[in-house]
Amino acid sequence: MTKFFAGLANRGMEADDLADVLTAVGPRLRTLRRERGITLTGLSETTGISASTLSRLESGRRRPTLELLLPLARAHGVQLDELVGAPMTGDPRVHMRPFVRHGQTFVPLTRHLGGLRAYKQIMPPGPYAHERPEQRAHEGYEWLYLLSGRLRIVLGEHDFMLAAGEAVEFDTRVPHGFGNPGPEPAEFLSLCGLQGERVHVRARPARRDSEPPEH
Repeated sequence: MTKFFAGLANRGMEADDLADVLTAVGPRLRTLRRERGITLTGLSETTGISASTLSRLESGRRRPTLELLLPLARAHGVQLDELVGAPMTGDPRVHMRPFVRHGQTFVPLTRHLGGLRAYKQIMPPGPYAHERPEQRAHEGYEWLYLLSGRLRIVLGEHDFMLAAGEAVEFDTRVPHGFGNPGPEPAEFLSLCGLQGERVHVRARPARRDSEPPEH
């Protein structure tokens, strides 16, 4: 048993619980890989772990070790605790864990349940790189700022590409859909007002008398 798994046991996990954690690692690895659209061969090239070893890990025929899980956690962009499904410690309101929905990774940035909710979202390339993204509509208002990559946005009849450093805001009652044409993941910040709350933009400071007027 590695020091990491021994540490899990020291955090209050019984032997049966630890066995359950180890058993669940394989299916979780398979789910993460498929959600990101990565083949065993592609993951093998990224991590340096043979495709046969990866296959045995996912099927439960190979016991996970720290040496195997560390490069896999880096490749999938998740914490090691999340990869093995370790129990949370401390205040759960502070230790907010990412979750995956519709193939995207959501990282909650707010603790309260009401009002505006903030997320960092990571969208892998595809599957709408060359086809029109599916559109959805619901109550609310959203403000989105792209940190890196590119993001295709279909908003009603409008279809445009957002580049890093650009932002968009819209009423979510208008049919909308997102796609990532690649080649890299798109990372963006999202503020969602599920009851229609909008971001309050403060006006810029007034011009000083010594500053020349703008034309």
